[in-house]
Amino acid sequence: MRSYSISPARRAWIRFRSNRLGYWSLGFFSLVFTLSLGAEVLSNDRPIVVLYEGKLYFPIVQAYPETAFGGDFISEADYHDPYLRSRLTGNGNWMLEPPNPYRFDTIVFDDDRPNPAPPSEKHLLGTDDRGRDVLARLIYGFRLSVLFAFALTFIGTVLGVFMGAVQGYIGGRVDLTCQRIIEIWSSLPELYLLIIFASLFQPSIFLLLALLAAFGWMGLSDYVRAEFLRGRSLDYVRSARALGVSDAGVMFRHLLPNSMTPVLTFLPFRISGAIVALTSLDFLGLGVSPQTPSLGELLAQGKENLTAWWLSASTFMVLVGTLMLLIFIGEALREAVDARRG
Repeated sequence: MRSYSISPARRAWIRFRSNRLGYWSLGFFSLVFTLSLGAEVLSNDRPIVVLYEGKLYFPIVQAYPETAFGGDFISEADYHDPYLRSRLTGNGNWMLEPPNPYRFDTIVFDDDRPNPAPPSEKHLLGTDDRGRDVLARLIYGFRLSVLFAFALTFIGTVLGVFMGAVQGYIGGRVDLTCQRIIEIWSSLPELYLLIIFASLFQPSIFLLLALLAAFGWMGLSDYVRAEFLRGRSLDYVRSARALGVSDAGVMFRHLLPNSMTPVLTFLPFRISGAIVALTSLDFLGLGVSPQTPSLGELLAQGKENLTAWWLSASTFMVLVGTLMLLIFIGEALREAVDARRG
């Protein structure tokens, strides 16, 4: 009888798939995030393609003046203008619009209701206090939040793994010195620094990413340091040294793969923490610029307009749903990398 051995990665994947809640949460989150990457196709005030007088135009990737469609002005065409729409939808002309014909910064002028306007057939989730479509801002805001969380998690993970590996493998004075530096750095008031930098510089996503990444790696480095301190005295590490393997080879080829369990386990929770951090800072006015679509900015509008329930309710559902999916994924991943499970 032939026997088959299952690799640790394959075994972990089987355990992850056995957790149905985490597995389907990963699939649904991946689907929603993939769709959000094409936000310009899902929600845009420009048509995807226009056929005018036998010629194809692609406004979604190129701006066209109004004169290109028989208008009077050389400025960019406004595809919500009734006159221009009449020219683009008659006499054999047609245009294919996105499912939601509004961008995150499109201001609606043809609505006779005061802003913020409740949900309607034209605006499924209503408009905000500036007349912008809430659904469009949710789509773009979700994409921005997840991409920001991915970038912050990647930077923090790389820095945390590197610093923890160096401390745990070398030890001695290097470890003690780095630990004292980390203690001093972690004692700095992060929120006060954000307030100071927000008053000195123009708020931007890159400034916020740099500031949060400067503090976000220290928690993970402690776990990696402990794993390296435990593993550097094991027999296989001593054997690798005796065979002449370099220190870098021992660290990243032998010790690091065996120290990735806490790193992988904390990844979904670090992503959810980054989303909450960006939303909280935007809610306080310390995040990105007001023109940038953000979940925190919509929550702040809901606080200022208590009667406009659709602002807070829709944003709350998107935020809580995203965090719940990430938590389910994290729980399933933690069970999958647990070597004590069969």
